[in-house]
Amino acid sequence: MSENRITSPSPSAEGIAAAARAAQKGRGLPPVDKWNPDFCGDLDMRIARDGTWFYLGTPIGRPEMVRLFSTILRKDGDDYFLVTPVEKVGITVDDAPFVAIDFEAEGSGQDQRLTFLTNVGDSTMAGPDAPIRVERDPESGEPSPYVRVRANLEALIDRKSFYRLAQIGAHHEGWFGLWSNGVHFRLIPSTELPEE
Repeated sequence: MSENRITSPSPSAEGIAAAARAAQKGRGLPPVDKWNPDFCGDLDMRIARDGTWFYLGTPIGRPEMVRLFSTILRKDGDDYFLVTPVEKVGITVDDAPFVAIDFEAEGSGQDQRLTFLTNVGDSTMAGPDAPIRVERDPESGEPSPYVRVRANLEALIDRKSFYRLAQIGAHHEGWFGLWSNGVHFRLIPSTELPEE
């Protein structure tokens, strides 16, 4: 979050949820990219690295409420907001807002398609518009893999899924990576892998 933003006592999770419910039309996601309400301040809401949503320091225990909030989430620059037609409130996201908890692989080689499922029920097929990327911790070298879910919102791929992905990876042009929807996503230079 930007340090020059002011925390306003007026926004509440209940008010945002009510506005989000009222704005929901049809089965698709709300058009948060088209809504430009005034900034109303920061809300004491945080998404932890493991995908747990907190409000006022307490985990939100109702999955349907988390799903509702996730549908009105938007990232502008480096900051995250819950956006309705009438309100825009800042929230804190520790890493990525979603966690990819599973995936399905169809086909093989360059024809392979990887479809990820997130902790909030989103499904996304990795490809040109939904890239997979890996960041490495500069100190430990530990990889953190991500897949874009929608707009510029990403999901951290959980450890068990990443291990499964590594088993179906392939070498291409000096890189070990993953094919999906015609794209080879580079994970690690082939030279950094141990010899078999």
